[in-house]
Amino acid sequence: MSEHEIKPSLFGIKHSNRDFEQKDAWGKNQFNSSFPVSLASYMAHRGIDNVYLTLDKKQTVNCDKISTKKLFGIASELDDLFFSFEGIYTPYERFVIGELPRVDLVTQKHSDGTVLKGMEIKLTALPDNSTCELTDNQFGTEIVTRPPTIIYLACSIASIYQKSYLPLRKYFDAKFDKLRDWANPEIVLPHIKSMIDTLDKILLDNNTRQEPIIMQPVWKTEGKSSRLSESCLDIFVWSNFAFVELIVRELRNQQILKITRQARTVVWLFKMLYDFSKTGQFYPKQIIDDYSYNTLNDRAFSVSGVVTHSFMQSPELTKPRIKNNEIKNIILGGGQNLLSPERRFDAIIFNTPELFV
Repeated sequence: MSEHEIKPSLFGIKHSNRDFEQKDAWGKNQFNSSFPVSLASYMAHRGIDNVYLTLDKKQTVNCDKISTKKLFGIASELDDLFFSFEGIYTPYERFVIGELPRVDLVTQKHSDGTVLKGMEIKLTALPDNSTCELTDNQFGTEIVTRPPTIIYLACSIASIYQKSYLPLRKYFDAKFDKLRDWANPEIVLPHIKSMIDTLDKILLDNNTRQEPIIMQPVWKTEGKSSRLSESCLDIFVWSNFAFVELIVRELRNQQILKITRQARTVVWLFKMLYDFSKTGQFYPKQIIDDYSYNTLNDRAFSVSGVVTHSFMQSPELTKPRIKNNEIKNIILGGGQNLLSPERRFDAIIFNTPELFV
C-alpha cells in the first residue's frame, strides 16, 4: 500500500471503539486520550519504556520504568489489544453502590474480551504557567483531577482487599464511627490530619501492591510559546500510591485551616475506603455530592508544575525522548487534517509578533 493509500489512523491502535477514518474521532476530547495510547504503542515499538512514578516505604516517589505491555496489562502481543475509550472498568463495579463512572481507557484482550486495565489519561503541557519562566530543568506540568479519578483511586486500593474487606477495618480509628455529620466542615476539619495518617499506614503496609492508574503524557514547548521543542514527547505513569502521595504531601506538611479542594479530596478518598471497610462497598456519588463543603465539585483538585516537578524530576522531564519529527510516525494517513484545534486569541497574538511591528 502506498503512502497515499494509508487511511487516517494512529500507530498501534488496530482495535478500538473509535473509527479514525471519521472526523468525530479526532475531536479534542477524543484526541487527548487516543493520541497518548498511540504514543505508548510507538514507544514500545522503539523499545522505550514509560516513566513509572511509584511510592517507596519512606514516602518518596521514585521514577522507575514500566513497559507499555505491563501498563496495558497484556502478556501477549500488543496487536491483541482492544482499546475501549470512555469505558467502564467492570472489575470495580462490585465495590460501588450506584453507577461506576466511565474512565478514559479500558484495555481488553481482543481475542477473547478479557478486561485488563482501566486508567485515566492526562495529556499535559510542559511547561505550565507556573514554571514557563524557569530553566528547562525546572519545568513542570499542571495536573487537574476530576472526581471520577478519586473514585477509581479508591477502588484500586479497595481491590487489594477484594477477598475480604474486614482486614482493612483495623486501620480506622473508632473515633470515626462517632463522627456523625461528615458534611459539616467544622466537625471534619480537625480530623483531616488523622485521615492522612490512616491513608499513609494503608499504603505503607501494602507497598508491593501498587498499580498504574494515571497515564500522563507530556508535550514540551519552547518556553511559553506554542512551538514544540525538538525533544517534545514522553509518558509518565502514576501508580495509585504515588498519586495519593501527590494529594497528601502538601497537606501533611502544613497546618490545615480550611477545607480546600485538596483537603476535600482527602475526605472523599478516606470516606470511600472507610465505608468499604464496613460493608465492602461505598456510594461514590453520595459522598461527592454530600461532602462538597460549599465548593463546586466539577473537579477534585489541581496542582501546579512547581509542585509536580518535585515528583516527576528526571532526565525524561528535562529532555523527553520522542522528537517532534517522529509525530508523523504516530499520526498516520493524514489524520492531522481531521483535527479541530481550539483557536485561542491570546495564543494567536503571542505567536504573531509582526502584528506589533
